[in-house]
Amino acid sequence: YNTTWSYDVSDSDPLLVLNSYKYWETGDLNSLRSTMGDSMNVNGSNGWKFSGLSDSLMTRWQTFRDSLSSVSISMDAWEKNHSVKDGANFITVWYKEIDTYKTGKVDSANFADINQVKDGKMTWFSQYKQALK
Repeated sequence: YNTTWSYDVSDSDPLLVLNSYKYWETGDLNSLRSTMGDSMNVNGSNGWKFSGLSDSLMTRWQTFRDSLSSVSISMDAWEKNHSVKDGANFITVWYKEIDTYKTGKVDSANFADINQVKDGKMTWFSQYKQALK
């Protein structure tokens, strides 16, 4: 990496990120939106990319979340890192998610996500998925 890292990150940043996963799990997308800055950059595990206003992102995520009857997230670990070069904080989380669709289909996977937090709001998110069978 082309930066120096430190662990000097306020506990409020991991709390913000962890709460965002709880909001997704419970379907509280208004609260999820409150964790984000005005705009977001997203790199999805399936290759989907988004760069734009968070309100537009939430419209897309709402459609997907509405297709699910339940979401269960079991958080395994998280780590906080501060990029000295650009002043951004990165909260990496590892977790298992089980999605149950309204059709009855169940999808489960282990994830590793990197969440960038600037000025107390998430602004960038990159997701890596390992499907479970």
